[in-house]
Amino acid sequence: MKNNGITEYFEEVETEKEYDRYFCRIPEIITIMIIGCMCGLKNVRQIHQWASNDRVSEFLKEEFGIGHMPCYYWILCMLQMIKTTTLNQCFVKWVYSFMPEKSKNLAISLDGKTIRSTNRIEKIENPLHIISVQVSEPGLTLAQRSTDDKSNEISAVQELLKELNIKGHIVVADALNCQKETVKIIVNQKADYLFCVKDNQPNLKKDIEDFIQDKMLENCLEIISKTEKNYVRIETRTACVTSNIDWLEQKKDWGNLCCIGAIHTEFQTKKGTSSEYGHYYISSRKLTAEQLLHHARMEWSVESKHWLLDVHFEEDWCLIENKEVQQHLNMFRKAAINLVKIFKSKTDCKKPISNIMSDCLIDFNSILRVVEQN
Repeated sequence: MKNNGITEYFEEVETEKEYDRYFCRIPEIITIMIIGCMCGLKNVRQIHQWASNDRVSEFLKEEFGIGHMPCYYWILCMLQMIKTTTLNQCFVKWVYSFMPEKSKNLAISLDGKTIRSTNRIEKIENPLHIISVQVSEPGLTLAQRSTDDKSNEISAVQELLKELNIKGHIVVADALNCQKETVKIIVNQKADYLFCVKDNQPNLKKDIEDFIQDKMLENCLEIISKTEKNYVRIETRTACVTSNIDWLEQKKDWGNLCCIGAIHTEFQTKKGTSSEYGHYYISSRKLTAEQLLHHARMEWSVESKHWLLDVHFEEDWCLIENKEVQQHLNMFRKAAINLVKIFKSKTDCKKPISNIMSDCLIDFNSILRVVEQN
């Protein structure tokens, strides 16, 4: 019995031009790419070499209905043909299929990553910058949008939010995306926001900073601390929040703003102790101090996904001279990580992601076990 669980979600992917489907179809190429990435393979050449092996080809034919393996050049050509917008749309539908039907109050995190290798390729004028939207609690990438430059991230985020169903959820983002227009879009979609405030909103930051650091106003704050030991250092994170913000003149400028807060971090190492009050926040949801700590940590988790892309797939060293193929590979890698994370969650598997990927590379049954959990 063929396992078409991946392929069927990408049947509606469109191409920039017609192609001869006699040898292989686009949804089948996408399936090969995602499974190859799930095996920890780093680029198109490695995936093609793996998939061309007789045993692997027979496995892909028997379990996924992929009857023909194109040459490396033809795979690259087909990847270039894909309309990125339709690939994004199919990817979003696929990820929504993983989510519980009545999922509410999820944290939706946003962050951008520049693929550094595209800055070293002469044929690519501007480095590729990709904004990822992640459902924080399960750690699944939900959607993405590319820009030609990090400076365009704000408008790209705003357009991406308009396309997603975020009703009832809380959008968590860094200071770059702390923008009044972004807040307006989120509020119009009946969602909440939690934004970090830094020097791009200097007056707002100054007002929050003065209030929270005023010793005479400590009684107005709810405060909680949590301590974690990470290898050779001890990290203590203290969050404070208040919904007493009628004094804040800028409150009316930020839709539904009802809560401000801050997180103070202290590090203890053998060299001594250091601390900083580096993160201030605004939110349209009345949060407890513990909730602020939790949601802020979830926003930082997006950066761990970027770390996975660089460490497991060496994305910043991928030198394919086509921006669309680079973008599509980025999505396939995220899809593979999604599959492995869902497998870990549903089976309570304690193995690290890298070990599960290694298992998939050497054992076909491991591939099927991961895919069948999704």
